[in-house]
Amino acid sequence: MRRLQRLPTANQSTHMPCIRCLVSGRVQGVFFRASTRDQALVLGLTGQVSNLPDGRVAVTACGPTAALESLQQWLREGPPQAAVSDVQCEACPDSGYSRFKIT
Repeated sequence: MRRLQRLPTANQSTHMPCIRCLVSGRVQGVFFRASTRDQALVLGLTGQVSNLPDGRVAVTACGPTAALESLQQWLREGPPQAAVSDVQCEACPDSGYSRFKIT
């Protein structure tokens, strides 16, 4: 398997485009959050990922537009154990994240 090289994280001194995505399906208990964090780090994004009480996963990510588009594409598939049924994304304000974390 080819190892992907991490891109530098977004510079927080400038406002970057950000998105918030809600991912539905079998997305909890299948390493979705850890896999999302790993993908975001490879893409050089900052933000966070968390489980929601209703079974969805919430992802907030900030960085270059091309990297955000790549993350959105990845979220539609997720890790191998996941079964994604829907992904809803919208633009959101830059919250000044300095890294990508699991909450």
